[in-house]
Amino acid sequence: MKYDFDELVERRGTNCVKWDESPSDDVIPLWVADMDFRVAPAIQKALEQRVAHGVFGYNIVPESYYEAVISWFHRRHQWEIQRQWILYTTAVVPAMSCVIKALTMPGEKVLILSPAYNCFFSSIRNNGCEVLESPLKAVGDTFEIDWQDFEAKCADEKTTLFLLCNPHNPSGRVWTKDELQRMYDICHQHGVKVASDEIHCELIMPDHQFVPFGTVTDDCVVMNSPSKNFNTAGLQIANIICSHPSWRRRIDRAININEVCDVNPFGIVALEAAYNESEDWIDELCQYLWGNYTVLCDFIGKNIPQWKVCRLEGTYLPWVDISAMGITSLELCDRLLRDAKVWINPGTMYGPKTGEGFVRFNIATQRSRLIEALERIKAYL
Repeated sequence: MKYDFDELVERRGTNCVKWDESPSDDVIPLWVADMDFRVAPAIQKALEQRVAHGVFGYNIVPESYYEAVISWFHRRHQWEIQRQWILYTTAVVPAMSCVIKALTMPGEKVLILSPAYNCFFSSIRNNGCEVLESPLKAVGDTFEIDWQDFEAKCADEKTTLFLLCNPHNPSGRVWTKDELQRMYDICHQHGVKVASDEIHCELIMPDHQFVPFGTVTDDCVVMNSPSKNFNTAGLQIANIICSHPSWRRRIDRAININEVCDVNPFGIVALEAAYNESEDWIDELCQYLWGNYTVLCDFIGKNIPQWKVCRLEGTYLPWVDISAMGITSLELCDRLLRDAKVWINPGTMYGPKTGEGFVRFNIATQRSRLIEALERIKAYL
């Protein structure tokens, strides 16, 4: 490989949420969706050049920024985005909140596929709406949509927005074009708008292909960012892509109401360096993550047979079924943190009912650290 993802980077002492919020210095954190790898060299170089200027005031977002976004999604995903469709903001969660505020009224229902990323629940409720869950069905080592339930929930007269996660966090699904088309057809039939969170869109495992919802139909809103894919979450940059002029005006207004209309200069240059110069880095990263997933599956299969690792199609967040242990997800995670010094997330964070019996790992770390964490879990169990 051209890039060294095995290099151990010390993150403690840098005010790092993932590492410095640990209860003790001997904990291996495999929880929050944050990678332990250095960014692509082109990103670091661009940031160093910007820092050298020495002045960091308010920024105009240049045309080169929009060109980078448009070119990337055309090259990688055959998605033709027009310049006027792009609204920038600070991150995907604020983007999600703005989209909900713009396209719903308080008291309406927002449909999600559960289990779901925990901020889906909070963003919907914080905007005065009701969370409506359509539980995914476990089928072998993966998950599928319960289409009958999904359509019934769309048919509810109070349901006005479907909030999709693609790739799906935490199940690891990468939705196929046929599945996305069927989602849209059902939503369109019942007058339900679609907003798709595609923050993990470059983290795709072998034999799977990411399909932007925007290639299925222009009749949607898409939220994306380089933050998860290129490990730049702290630089605070994201985009909302919407072809509808009236929806876009309302979303733009919501961005200003929520006061998330100004982005920092480092996020701008990092996005351009990521999309213009770091394509080979993301390709090698996905190979490395697949290697880590293979290590996880092999280790658990040989040493912790009561656990079942779900198929990972996208993201770096394997979903693991621990229901055979006969204890709650939260109890297991608390014990592993306290006694094994390994920090993973209980599935109930992503749905009190649909997440019970599961835990979520973050494998975006150096392989030696992942193996050490698994050895600790094995020894404890």
